[in-house]
Amino acid sequence: MFEDLEPRPRRDEALSALRREDLDAYSVEDLTERVADLEAEIERSRAAMDAKRAKKSAADALFTFRP
Repeated sequence: MFEDLEPRPRRDEALSALRREDLDAYSVEDLTERVADLEAEIERSRAAMDAKRAKKSAADALFTFRP
């Protein structure tokens, strides 16, 4: 109920925080894990883009008038 009263985080806030993070404190193993996590997130984003494109194509095909 009260969640609606709190400001929503900006969409790019998490990405901005990642860019500002100091990587010197990480070990090579930590950085390897971080890269794997980021690559997994990229794949998740690509899958979401593909799904949105498929929905748009289906909607376009449904609503396109062809005499």
